[in-house]
Amino acid sequence: MDTQSHETNLDEPPFIPDWIPVTGIQLRKAGVQFDAVRVDGDEGRTLADTLARMTGGDPGPVVEEANGRRAVYFLVPVGSTSHRAWPDGVTRLTAGPNHVSYVPVPALSGQTWPLSWRHRPGADGRLVHTLLLRSALQSQEWAYLT
Repeated sequence: MDTQSHETNLDEPPFIPDWIPVTGIQLRKAGVQFDAVRVDGDEGRTLADTLARMTGGDPGPVVEEANGRRAVYFLVPVGSTSHRAWPDGVTRLTAGPNHVSYVPVPALSGQTWPLSWRHRPGADGRLVHTLLLRSALQSQEWAYLT
């Protein structure tokens, strides 16, 4: 029997990735810590829910916007969206020669409207798995995108 204690130090703050602002909202340059895939409106929210079901409720970090086009941003590993066909209506936010994209990132708490975390980043630093995201896209009827 294991006699070692598995208690955590309650005085130690939880791990928070350094790209998440302490307060408010900040823009992060795509291609540094992550890239993003944006799907607007209810379709993006449905996609996030589908991905959450596929991953047991832990799809990786997903940011949603409450106003405007009501964008949903899926934070994916740098470079993982290139060399793949994406449906119309899906926007890749990446960086490259003569091209820079920025992704809005809210703090984990406090005043961040119109942004919020639909799915918070985990302590392991894992991002949304790009191939699972594409599978979730393909599993839906995405007629609105074409």
